[in-house]
Amino acid sequence: MLLLGIDIGTSSIKVSVVDANSQRIVVSAQYPDEESEITAKQAGWAEQSPAMWWTHVQFAFDRCKQRGDFNPADIGSIGIAYQMHGLVLVDQAQNVLRDSIIWCDSRAVEIGNAAFDTLGHEFCLSHLLNSPGNFTASKLAWVREHEPEVFSRIDKMMLPGDYIAMKLTGEITTSISALSEAILWDFKTNTLSAELMNLYGIRPDMIPEIRPVFSEHGRVTDAIAQIMGLRAGIPVAYKSGDQPNNALSLNVLQPGEVAATAGTSGVIYGVSDQLAYDQQSRVNTFAHVNYTEAEQRLGVLLCINGTGSLNRWAKNVFGGGMTYQHMNQLATEAPLGSAGLRILPFGNGAERVLNNRLLGAHIQNIDLNLHGAGHIFRAVQEGIAFSFRYGLDIMRSNGLNPTVIRAGQANLFLSDLFLQTFVNCTGVPVELYMNDGSVGAALGSGIGAQIFRSAAEAFQNIKPIQLVEPTNTAAYEPVYQDWLAYLKKQE
Repeated sequence: MLLLGIDIGTSSIKVSVVDANSQRIVVSAQYPDEESEITAKQAGWAEQSPAMWWTHVQFAFDRCKQRGDFNPADIGSIGIAYQMHGLVLVDQAQNVLRDSIIWCDSRAVEIGNAAFDTLGHEFCLSHLLNSPGNFTASKLAWVREHEPEVFSRIDKMMLPGDYIAMKLTGEITTSISALSEAILWDFKTNTLSAELMNLYGIRPDMIPEIRPVFSEHGRVTDAIAQIMGLRAGIPVAYKSGDQPNNALSLNVLQPGEVAATAGTSGVIYGVSDQLAYDQQSRVNTFAHVNYTEAEQRLGVLLCINGTGSLNRWAKNVFGGGMTYQHMNQLATEAPLGSAGLRILPFGNGAERVLNNRLLGAHIQNIDLNLHGAGHIFRAVQEGIAFSFRYGLDIMRSNGLNPTVIRAGQANLFLSDLFLQTFVNCTGVPVELYMNDGSVGAALGSGIGAQIFRSAAEAFQNIKPIQLVEPTNTAAYEPVYQDWLAYLKKQE
């Protein structure tokens, strides 16, 4: 039996075919080769076309078929991971009404702040576990206020993965985990938040049918099966936001377990069994993939918007066509601390960890007679690692104290320099795994379709490939404190 995992990323779509018996990858592919377009009609805005995602899913799967020796008809279930907090709107004919307002779009910050004040801080934090902030519900409220003609034609609101499942199956569903990331779920009443929906003018019939994350979310239609070479009727049996799914892919399911990723954005994601929240909503709490009312599993999420996006910017501006591998090599040739160069990686929208402020990215202390490309590349990686440390200290103040962090060997974690800097400045060892989001989605579908009897069976062959321990924390601490002092001057 084969499993298909689809990961709807901001930069690209990745698809993996996984053998259910061995949990090993048969073939993976992504599309496009360069980063997908993000449209910014105004400063702080960010949109993508859902139709583009769907086209790229098909192209990525075509690449799998070209590269791999497998029969698509042997695929028994499909899982979908997706960029969190995006807003997709369709009418009754399932036509998309506007481009998706994606996770790093900042236009709804003030709407969310006003709702926080109107509903009351204590109510929002104790019921929603977050400020309404700049999340999906607030983005929908922005559409209601600024695009009333679009709002009047909405049949269903959904998240990016719901849209791809709709294209595969013709059905629109959601989950408690998805609704919590939209800040529409009331954890005290275990229902949709009537208070927030009334304030934002969200009709209950706009919300898709709620199903468990690990369950059937529709079956592949005859028309799509013919186009993609799949068997008609196989289930989409799992849908999750990318960070809960990344945690799943690393078998992070129980309280105290922690995952990290450093792609376009950077995330530390820890599992808790407490309905806890940060008083300032700098880190956020959502229902994890295995959340139930009887057995509460919450994901506590730290997000830094501008991690891989900063590294990509540095490559494009200073790299002169070089590869990331070459950049990493030049960075290792620069001294620890980058000869005084400091970079704040906060240039990709409002940062929740900074109280939803648009701080922007900063480069400090450039010496034109001293600093070269290698110093810049190292300062980028150090600045990103320091932002993780800053956020992790907030998580620690809220009771999450990881003894080890699991991460996939991908994106910035491919850089030995970044990995060691991350470990040394946080003081926490990192276990590296070969899994990624598309593999996690595939295995999640196997759980949802009951191909596996349990999550433990789904991950029985997933083992770490490397453990990286702290080696030189004392040397990094003064550099981090200098970076932190510069950050505090901007607040």
